[in-house]
Amino acid sequence: MKRMKTWKQRQNKNGYMFMLPWILGFAVFTAFPFAATVFLSFTNVKSTILGYEISWAGLSNYFTAFFKNVEFVPALGGYLKMVIPYTFVIVVVSFIIAYILEHTVKLKGFFRTIYFLPVIIMSGPVMSKLLETKVSDMEIMSGHTYSDIFIIQMVASYSRAAAGLITDVFQQLSTILWFTGIPIVLFINGLQKINPSLYEAAKMDSANSWQILWKITLPIVRPTALVITVFTIVQLGMFDINPVYSLIVTYMGNTGGGLGFAATYAWIYTVIVLLLMGVAFLIFKEKKSEVKH
Repeated sequence: MKRMKTWKQRQNKNGYMFMLPWILGFAVFTAFPFAATVFLSFTNVKSTILGYEISWAGLSNYFTAFFKNVEFVPALGGYLKMVIPYTFVIVVVSFIIAYILEHTVKLKGFFRTIYFLPVIIMSGPVMSKLLETKVSDMEIMSGHTYSDIFIIQMVASYSRAAAGLITDVFQQLSTILWFTGIPIVLFINGLQKINPSLYEAAKMDSANSWQILWKITLPIVRPTALVITVFTIVQLGMFDINPVYSLIVTYMGNTGGGLGFAATYAWIYTVIVLLLMGVAFLIFKEKKSEVKH
């Protein structure tokens, strides 16, 4: 018993030593900046000749953000309007492409490379140019808009808001597809872990492809879909298509008192992102009936 305890202690010690560089990096580069941002959100920060001058402001920055600043609340609404449909489209399209690639017999590696290629150059000038492209320019070149599509006109007759949402997704579809690289790879990894005997047993029970998809494939890849959803929510917030991110960057460059507001906006944005992750967890969590089964 003592030998086993000593062996477990030695294994735990080795594990913690292996994790130590990550723990130190997390504490220095994530935990401390996070705590500092929360503190700065309650202060006014000004740049002077002698350095930064910090004074306590209490909740005034938050009051200004929601009730006085004419940019933050619209930017927050624009972010929610962007991230919810974009995440839905990315997750669904990524799963469809991964499902097709997994069931493709020939040239699997080639197609996987093609779909993952945008991830490699996403941080380069190609992605920046793609994000700078205005839909109005494409409309001028094509001579029509997406709102002229008959189906969107039908949706608009019932709900203009829904039609506008669909139009926005279509207008940014090329940009959205650039974010499907890593989700496709993760979905393929999840699909490859499914035991083929489950499919064979379902076919022996006369289950068709649609029933196999809904009763076997989707429930098994649900945890993978949760990871992809969280990853997508975070990833979308790191580019200029996120109006809140652009606003935070603008105020960070304002040394005359904008750092406190930037910290406030960043903290509010963090809370919103955490709430979206919580909603994603509630959507993809396993039901009790499935766990018992």
